[in-house]
Amino acid sequence: MKKQLDISFPVLDVKMVPLEKVYANDYNPNRVATPELLLLKHSIEQDGYTQPIVTYYDRPRDRYIIVDGFHRYRCAKEYFHLKQIPIVVIKKNINNRMASTIRHNRARGTHQIRNMSAIVKDLSKSGWSDKKICSELGMELDEVIRLKQVTGLKEAFQNHEFSKSWEAFERKYYIPDDKE
Repeated sequence: MKKQLDISFPVLDVKMVPLEKVYANDYNPNRVATPELLLLKHSIEQDGYTQPIVTYYDRPRDRYIIVDGFHRYRCAKEYFHLKQIPIVVIKKNINNRMASTIRHNRARGTHQIRNMSAIVKDLSKSGWSDKKICSELGMELDEVIRLKQVTGLKEAFQNHEFSKSWEAFERKYYIPDDKE
């Protein structure tokens, strides 16, 4: 019998908060084209808010930073002019919030390479190994390496663990005599 994982359920603690206390994060690489945004608007009009906006509570500023759900937030603000929106709060440091944002995005759709590469670069600079980036963001190693290349090689690869499979050796060449 498989052991049950210890899974948290922030979704069971949805609360309504004033819209003006909710802010976008500054790292989300996800973009939605106008037709898809209008489809989201239509979906909310037809079905309501079926998913709360995932946030992190920034206690010193007394505000909620969006981890996932920016476009639902945008609809609330730009189309519906809501005074309050449904949120859940997760308690994670910035690296883990960025990873969570990417996991949510990748599970749903696409995002832009340039912004994705900046996140990979930031996580790498903060000490995350390529293996951890792969694991936390649901990427293959070659994808992480390609994204690092977009941001520049030297800085992006400073924490990269290179394979030990190559060994330097001195090559000896045979140089024939003039007599041969």
